[in-house]
Order: sequence, then structure tokens, then C-alpha cells
Amino acid sequence: MQHRSPAAATASGAASTAAAMEPGVGGVEPAVTLDQVPRWSDPDQRLYTPSSSSATAEAADGGSEPAASAFLSFSDPLTGDDGGAAGGGCASASRFPVDHEINSRIYLWRGHPWNMEVDAVVNSTNESLDEAHSSPGLHAAAGSGLAEECATLGGCRTGMAKMTNAYDLPARKVIHTVGPKYAVKYHTAAENALSHCYRSCLELLIENGLESIAMGCIYTEAKNYPREPAAHVAIRTVRRFLEKQKGKIAGLIFCITSSSDTEIYKRLLPLYFPRDKQEEETAVSKLPADVGDENGETVIDERKIRIRPLPAGAADRTVATAPLDLPLESGLASRQFLSEPGASRSTFKLDSYLDPSFMSLIKDPDLRRKEQWEKSSQAQKGFNYARLLGYGDIGFPPLSAAEEYSLHSRYLAKANSLNLSEIAEMKIIYRGGVDSEGRPVMVVVGAHFLLRCLDLERFVLHVVKEFEPLIQKPYTIVYLHSAASLQPQPDLGFMKRIQQILGRKHQRNLHGIYILHPTLGLRTAILGMQLLIDGEVWKKVVYVDRLVQLFRYVPREQLTIPDFVFQHDLEVNGGRGMIVDPRTKHIYQRPSG
Repeated sequence: MQHRSPAAATASGAASTAAAMEPGVGGVEPAVTLDQVPRWSDPDQRLYTPSSSSATAEAADGGSEPAASAFLSFSDPLTGDDGGAAGGGCASASRFPVDHEINSRIYLWRGHPWNMEVDAVVNSTNESLDEAHSSPGLHAAAGSGLAEECATLGGCRTGMAKMTNAYDLPARKVIHTVGPKYAVKYHTAAENALSHCYRSCLELLIENGLESIAMGCIYTEAKNYPREPAAHVAIRTVRRFLEKQKGKIAGLIFCITSSSDTEIYKRLLPLYFPRDKQEEETAVSKLPADVGDENGETVIDERKIRIRPLPAGAADRTVATAPLDLPLESGLASRQFLSEPGASRSTFKLDSYLDPSFMSLIKDPDLRRKEQWEKSSQAQKGFNYARLLGYGDIGFPPLSAAEEYSLHSRYLAKANSLNLSEIAEMKIIYRGGVDSEGRPVMVVVGAHFLLRCLDLERFVLHVVKEFEPLIQKPYTIVYLHSAASLQPQPDLGFMKRIQQILGRKHQRNLHGIYILHPTLGLRTAILGMQLLIDGEVWKKVVYVDRLVQLFRYVPREQLTIPDFVFQHDLEVNGGRGMIVDPRTKHIYQRPSG
């Protein structure tokens, strides 16, 4: 295949795309070769702007056509101020390091793959492989022969793939795959089935000696799959596959047909296919907690088998060199051999290798669930009176360290995949500066917690996302309870659940909780949390009655405080001993005398 210069390829790709997006031009859509598609690793991908794209397109078209290649301006989503700050000081190892050889095989194209001149294109369909549920435009472009061959395949299972000829398409083959239906309750199964779709397509490509493939979005709106979480699965699965098989695939084109998918892929591709060290370092803080295993599939803890290390000294134990012709199906053979006079335990230490600490496996998941139900039942019997007092349901059992880590990882992965801007705009929690000893501060405004109109599940996800950067090291919470008693507040059961989700790292690194303007009801609730939930965390509470006292712990310039807090402070304390600057909202001690 003859390659062109990036500028020529881009100009040609822009012209082809313009024709493809205007069906009335030329009658038949021209075939697009791999050379005409922008390569992810091309340097000019970062230098494109709408104006330069327009200039290139106009140069290619003689200046007669308006620019149709604005979508080729793939801006770098990781060069913002917040992204650079997040990745600048990160010392964590990258899970997706820079690999220029892999990047050179990735292409991004806006449009359907049916006019791509590649070895194979992917069709997202249903288990019957019928025309009505296939990707839009495929059968019309391929002709009737495709539907006839699909009818002979006997269908296809979800997560699997089958191959047919391409007929009237420029491609050589069509790979048909069946994406999963999505339900929140079974999201892990859906993720793994979707990952298997992409992997099955790539495996089928290699098995048939093909090297280039164009893939549209296998996940569909008809099956209720959320776009961004699905894109994470698709991109990371392709990355993991290419890490093992990059020598067998010359080009993989992500074909996207909507502006929303374009924005998602522009934002996510640098996380899994970083082009330089800056993108790699920034991606460390932006990647979800769960990026799957070596194949990109979600790891299910309950299906893991864990074998403990050999006990101390076991490495020095030796096994007899005498040949053992024992029938494997006989369970008594080994014991009979060891009981014979010639079989010395000092030379053949089979019993040492059957040591329980070596052979023990993780508990059966059903047994673990049974134990959890029993613990929950006992806990609920003991805490029924807490519910009677209005403290909520705090009877669910404590979690182990592994269970807390798994719970936190799942919530963090989901939070990173969602747009929670409407929760952030409520300003219930937000980052402050640092306290007097340099620890980062998280500010919580009780009066902004509008329980009646707040989606608690999305709020919990927002809390996990906002707290994640802070809980990695010592930090401080400032809770402004000013006028919060006018709003209904969450019960102790809700607080306990959030504490479990944040995990033990939050408990260990939390330095203190400074509560401004506490009421008697709040003090009583915190006493209940100290006794019934976690004394370690809630004994770190420091009550502060006045703003000037709070500023001894956290300097005024490090906090963004709502105006009503100042007003409440004046009403409660009557302005005694202080002066408020109405312009800057700074509070000064009233001079004596």
C-alpha cells in the first residue's frame, strides 16, 4: 500500500469525507483507503485547528468547497490547566505507557466504515444476523448477497463474531458481532461481553490472515448501553489486544458517526494510547480505577483463586528423586506409599506441600454471602433501636479490607465514567485551599444539601470522585453547619454507607473535621456516630462556634465561604469581638478598649 504525506492524506481524506457526507454529490460514495485516514500518532493531529483544516480542504478542492473536515481537528484533551496539574506530580506507574508502534496502527474517522477500503469492516447486529438490526447502511451498500449469506450462518451468540464476504463494499470481508444488552444490575457481565465482542473481531481478523479493520461502535442505543463507559471498554480492549498482537495488525480504524462519540473518543484515546510522556503522566490520574485485566475485561473478585505463598522454609524442602509409579486415580496410593518402611518422611515430604497455609483457597462465594447475611441479621437485631431513634438503618455488617477496596473501586470507576456536573454546581462539597499546617481542605456546606431534590446515588458518586485525590494523604474537612438545621439532613445509615465506600484510607488520613456553628441536634448525632458507627473518625471532630476561631485552623484566604455563613455568624454571635469587612468578607478582631 502506497503511503502519502500527512498533508496530502488529510486533504484527500477531507475531500472524501465531504463527498461521503453529501449523498447528492457524485452518486456513489468513493472508497476511502487507509492512507486517507488521519493516523492517531501523526504530529499534525495536535497542530490542527479549524482554520488550518479549512485551509487544507480548500487547497485540495481548489477553494470552491467549504471546509468539511473540521472534525479532523482532534484537540488534545489533556493539555488543559487542570490536566497538567493533575499529572505533573504523579509518581504512580502508568498502566498504559507510551507505545509508538501501537499508536501508529490506530486511526480515527468520522463516518460509517462501509466505504473504507480495508481488509474487514465490523457490523454490529443481533443474534439472528438479520438486516433490520444491522448497522445502518450496511446492507444497502453491500447488496442482497450479504443478507443471503448471513441467513446461512445459523445466527451468532452475544460476544462472538462471524465473518462473511463483503460483496459490493470496498472491503474484502464483513465481521458480524452481537453486542450485549445493558442493565445496571448486570453491568459487569455487559462490560465483559462487550470486551469479548471487540476481541473476537480482532481474533477472527488474524485467523483469516487479514491486517486492517474498520470498527464502528458495537454498543448501540437500542440496547441501552451508556456511550462513555462503553467507549472505555472498547478502547482499552483494543489496546490490550494490540499489546500482544501488534505485529499482525497494520491498521485499526475507529469509525464514529456522531458528535457526541467524536467528543468521547477525542477525550479517551489519549488515556489508553498516550503519544508522549506528558499524556502518559496525566492519564494516570484520569483513568478509571478499574481498567480490566490483561485482556481488558473487568476483574470479578469472587472468581479469583488465590493461593498463599509457601510457608517459611518450604523452598528448602526436597522431594525424593525415586520414581513414583502411583495411579493418580487412587486416593489411598500416596498414604500407602508413605506408610511403607522404605519411604522415609525425611526424604519425601509430601505432607509439607499439603500444608493448609499453602493449599488454602479463597472461601466459596456462596459461603461468604451466607456469612454476610448472618452478620447482617445479627447486626440488624442489635441496632433496631437506632432506627426507632430516627438514626436510620445502620445495621449492615462491617466490610473486610478487600471488600472495602472492591466497593470503592467500583464506585470510583462509575463516578469517572459519568458527568456529575449538576451535583458539582450545587456546591455541597468543594475543594478549599490548605489548613495552617499545609494539609488540603475539603469544604462541606450543610445548607446546600437539599435532600428533597437531590439524587443521593449520584451525590455519593460525586463525593467519591471529589475525595479521591485528597484521601491519598493527610487532609482536613471543614463542615459549615450554618443555617443547615433548616434543611432535612441525611441519617446515620447514609453517613455509615459513605464512610464504607470511601474506605480505610480515608479514615487513616483524615486529620480532623472542623464543624462551624454546631447545634445541639448535630452534637447529638455526632455522639451517635461515635458510639454506633466509627469512633476513630468521629472523635476527630472539633466544634467551632465562631468564624474567627475557624480561621485559627484554616486561614481565611484558603476558604471560599458563602455570604449567608457570614450573616449567620453575625446573627448567632451578635458581632461580639469582631469586625467584618463588607468588601472582602475578612473578619478582624475588634480592638480592645
